[in-house]
Amino acid sequence: MTDPADEAAGRVRRMGRLTEPAEEGLLTYGEYLAVPELIGLQRLRSDPRVHDELLFIVVHQAYELWFKQLIFELESVRDRLFGDDAERAHHYLTRVHAIERVLIDHIQVLETMTPQDFLEFRSLLTPASGFQSAQFREVEFLSGLKQPGYLRDLAASPDELERLSRRLDEPTVWDAFVALLERHGLPMPEDDEDARRESLLRMAREHEHAPLFAVGERLVDHDEGFAQWRYHHVLMVEREIGAKSGTGGSSGVEYLRSTLSKRFFPELWGLRSYL
Repeated sequence: MTDPADEAAGRVRRMGRLTEPAEEGLLTYGEYLAVPELIGLQRLRSDPRVHDELLFIVVHQAYELWFKQLIFELESVRDRLFGDDAERAHHYLTRVHAIERVLIDHIQVLETMTPQDFLEFRSLLTPASGFQSAQFREVEFLSGLKQPGYLRDLAASPDELERLSRRLDEPTVWDAFVALLERHGLPMPEDDEDARRESLLRMAREHEHAPLFAVGERLVDHDEGFAQWRYHHVLMVEREIGAKSGTGGSSGVEYLRSTLSKRFFPELWGLRSYL
């Protein structure tokens, strides 16, 4: 009779490298993703530890990682549009919208936290606030919603302020789309609203411009996805803190509601009224 221990040893030998310790010098999953460093970044401030503080930190750190990816994708969209590569820009914008759906799903995770759970550690956040996310502002600036006033009020590091100042001076995704239209015979003069509208109508109606219209629709998807995130975020905050002021000193839900009408590409939304 075969010894079960011998059979097990044989299986281990046949599996070879999969069951042996990682050979020195070979890249591992944890090293590639910097997992030890990553999972060491959740530093709770509650003592004794409050259960839901870890959830709060993980979700917001995940947001910052996704914002980093959004910035990368939007920079790529801008560069592709300036390079007359509408097909690749379209592809990247599809990814942008998929990421925004993930951001909305994160809110559902946060909503598993009751107001009582949040209040156990909320005071420890003061004066920090999501309003201070420099990457969130970068997404806005890069998309086309530039508001220099944020730099005066943003509690950020010198590096973050430098990045945002640079974004204010850089072309936006909208600038790149306008340049694409003009290269395809659709003039978009800055001082002529009627001419711009006529060009956008031609883009929407003429078959030869269908690839440009498709990119425009993906831009609207991006705008809509971000607007949907804002809306769900407002509801989540109201559910957690009601009418309380924000930890950073803002008016909380009242301020967040004032942002719901923001649009990156208002001319693409306005186009619908003239089709």
